[in-house]
Amino acid sequence: MENLSRVKVALREGRQTFGLWQMIPGANVSRCLARAGADWVCVDCEHGNMDDAAMHDAVPAIVAAGVSPLVRIAGMESWMVKRALDCGAHGIVVPLIRSAEEARALVQAAKFPPWGRRGFGSPYSPASFGISSTEYLQQANHSLLTIVQIETKEALETVDEIAAVEGIDALFIGPVDLGNNIGFPILGGVVMPELKDAIARIFAATRRARKKCGIFAVSGEQAKIFAGQGFDMISVAADFPVLEMAMQSQMGVARSGVSRETPGLYRFPSGTPGMR
Repeated sequence: MENLSRVKVALREGRQTFGLWQMIPGANVSRCLARAGADWVCVDCEHGNMDDAAMHDAVPAIVAAGVSPLVRIAGMESWMVKRALDCGAHGIVVPLIRSAEEARALVQAAKFPPWGRRGFGSPYSPASFGISSTEYLQQANHSLLTIVQIETKEALETVDEIAAVEGIDALFIGPVDLGNNIGFPILGGVVMPELKDAIARIFAATRRARKKCGIFAVSGEQAKIFAGQGFDMISVAADFPVLEMAMQSQMGVARSGVSRETPGLYRFPSGTPGMR
């Protein structure tokens, strides 16, 4: 089962992984993101327009493209953990973790007995890997990723304890919320030195605990910088802002009166009425 998770295999082999963030519901959106060259796609049920049904549509669509679906749940309630994993996610991303105690409670919700308290019964989760229910039950505890977001002042202060919790696979940095929580918000795209120091502190804690470290980026250029710094999981972009920017760019070209070819853009075939 572990070998069927693209992101798990890459992390196990020490390779960096790049992901995309899905906020817009729809299986076609999921397929579009998965085919863009991602190792994983995170279905955002916290800030995205993704309800339970949309999550259940997105996960199998991502899997079908050979990419690992992760689900960011809205909070750390155990029923949210269960719903995300039961729909076939290869891992969960949990926001606003504040302590090692919360991290341990999360692991309990994400693992089957005897390690944890997760209930068993979904037919969708084994189908996500193409294996039997018995195989899923026996292998899920060590094959699925449990990822916590470090984005609060409390979590930063206890990051070594959180990183040391058995069953936590990765710490994922949310720079915007982290900056807000420690009093150094990102304004106008400027990252203050204090926030950079906090990010470095989290990265160092994950390395001491021999865990993986991820971070949210807003563009390919920013993602490339984080990759150069050694992050293991990098979210390159999210669908809604990229779609908005792309449409604004194309409208700007159209209204400028300047003919400009866009590489790879669909071209009308010759002979189309009104096209010369």
